[in-house]
Amino acid sequence: MKKRLFAAMLFFCTSRLFAQAPSPYGALPTPRQLTWQETEMYCIIHLSMATMTDKEWAYGDENPAIFNPSNFDAMKIVAAAKAGGFKGIIVVAKHHDGFCLWPTKTTSHNISASPWKNGKGDLLKDYQEACRKLGMKMGVYLSPWDRNSALYGSPAYVSTIYRQQLKELYTNYGPLFMSWHDGANGGDGYYGGKREVRKIDRSTYYGWDTTWAITRKLQPGAAIFGDAGPDVRWVGNEEGYAGETYWATFTPQAADGKVPSNGNVRYEESPTGTRNGKYWIPAECDVPSRPGWFYHQSQDGQTKSAYKLIDLYYKSVGRGACLDLGLSPDKNGQLTQEDIDNLRKFGAILKQTFAVNLAKGATFQASNIRSNEANKFGPQFLTDDDRYSYWATDNNVATPSLVVDLHHPATFNVIRLRENIKLGQRIEGAAIDIYQNGSWKQIAAVNSIGANRLIRLPQNVITTKVRLRITASPVCIAISDFGLFKEPEHLSAPVISRNRDGLVDITTEAPVSEIHFTTNEGEPDKNTTRFTAPFAFSGSGTIKAIAIEGGKQSEKTVKFFGLNKSGWTIKADTAGNTAQAAMRAIDDDDHTIYITKSSAISQPKAITVDMGKELTINGFSYLPRQDKKTEGIVDRYKYELSLDGVQWFTVAAGEFSNIAANPIEQNIKIKTPQKARYFRFTALHVIAGGPATIAEIGVF
Repeated sequence: MKKRLFAAMLFFCTSRLFAQAPSPYGALPTPRQLTWQETEMYCIIHLSMATMTDKEWAYGDENPAIFNPSNFDAMKIVAAAKAGGFKGIIVVAKHHDGFCLWPTKTTSHNISASPWKNGKGDLLKDYQEACRKLGMKMGVYLSPWDRNSALYGSPAYVSTIYRQQLKELYTNYGPLFMSWHDGANGGDGYYGGKREVRKIDRSTYYGWDTTWAITRKLQPGAAIFGDAGPDVRWVGNEEGYAGETYWATFTPQAADGKVPSNGNVRYEESPTGTRNGKYWIPAECDVPSRPGWFYHQSQDGQTKSAYKLIDLYYKSVGRGACLDLGLSPDKNGQLTQEDIDNLRKFGAILKQTFAVNLAKGATFQASNIRSNEANKFGPQFLTDDDRYSYWATDNNVATPSLVVDLHHPATFNVIRLRENIKLGQRIEGAAIDIYQNGSWKQIAAVNSIGANRLIRLPQNVITTKVRLRITASPVCIAISDFGLFKEPEHLSAPVISRNRDGLVDITTEAPVSEIHFTTNEGEPDKNTTRFTAPFAFSGSGTIKAIAIEGGKQSEKTVKFFGLNKSGWTIKADTAGNTAQAAMRAIDDDDHTIYITKSSAISQPKAITVDMGKELTINGFSYLPRQDKKTEGIVDRYKYELSLDGVQWFTVAAGEFSNIAANPIEQNIKIKTPQKARYFRFTALHVIAGGPATIAEIGVF
């Protein structure tokens, strides 16, 4: 009897000994990267000189006396982010203009020289205290580019200003969960009164290894964000989405063959990452909640709706990345009520969607369990609250299946899958089936899972059984989460469009009982004009619309239109292009592109528009190409007006800041409205050189 008992104990101990965890696969995350990944969503807050000057990038010559956000309240801003489900904020402590929002010792161009709180204020300290009270994480953004500093471009700037500013932030405003480093490096600026262009070697100037060592020493828990990492990479766009297939591993490549660094990465590879990449560098998806990063009154009413944010959530967090949403307080230091309401609605939708995992309480039947050790590697861990407990298979089983018996019909449209990324990103293909009418039916498939995969179905499905099939993996699997969820019902916002003849159409994804709209800046409701057919709207202005179905009201859509272009003609441009080709610039089709004929970088490219009659002009619009390419996008411009097409006078000139990363329509107001029949748009400089490109130009 004793021998049999000893043998049984020996077998048990031996089997436990061999029931080892799967070997890690590929590059692996560090503890700080895991902490960052678990954050999932945070907000980056832009309030600085560009807010006061109504620009996207301030120049660096702004007088600190104009900075006075008299109603600034960090608690309200951070509370709004928290209500949206965000877990932290990143404070833009210094943007490219060089103005510091804390009383730094490195430059007099800081908040101490402003009238806010009589020069005794410290926005960073206010944010820090708000985060502490509300249980939110805090990070800092410090632009490496400084358009104010006379030292920028010299080694002294890096050692005595930039790195010293980082040390001040790390020492006085921690603990920090993130240190954010921008890719904008060098260009024109004030530079202590020189007003010139300064260029630097982006790969070597900042001495990134030495700079990052400061972060590691003073804020060891902070993940470092940069175009090439080292902890978190930029996703390569400012539209808020990662690749449909997404890898947290990445091998950064420089655009010019040098060492990859901030501002010098082949960004076309960033959304997807690198399968079996050399490093674990997951992506952040940054996107402004408004069209621009800084507040502009002209963009009121254009804040991303709650359901637009939901869509971005599934395309960022739902693909394994993290979402960084830009918030833009106004000149008084406050978020608009629209911004606050949309954050609150977004947070409520997320909370309601993921409140109940319909897979909890289900019976799981796995085709394989590692070493038959269900208590260690069984599928019951898929619905617990531990993000790193997991179902694993034997080493020779890389394509297992899992049947989930729900025991009763369940309705859902969201499926959540996660891998235990402590063991790497392993799976290269998975499919989901539901059991209907006595057989299995595939409803979704993905090529990657990683830290978090949310599969959002186009419609609800009802079933009693769900099957997960792993269709491709180089090694055995280690899946940590399986969930089924249902979004609350909602109406989609209307889509407003106008053709070249000036007819406005308003449509919805699905038929609705009513659509109501306004054209006079008023707010639409069931009592405003009901849309029944396309209507003429030839002037410039804003149209707002809602959809109504079953007593429920959709979110509002806001669309601004410039003057209708019917009857407009274009003369041959200065590069010799034909007028017919140039008509693509005024065809009211965002997807066509006009390309100037000249490729000489030094030669200005201009087109002249005859509006057919004399009009009073308040401003201009330029829409860059919308095909995800940057070649030829205009970043410096000049607008001229004429009554006769012979004598011209310049009414606007400047730069389209940040247009390469955020290619939205640029609206330029002129100080004094002018009468004119003709206008001329000149591209003084374009991104990537060569011909200039225009999707649309217009006036209002």
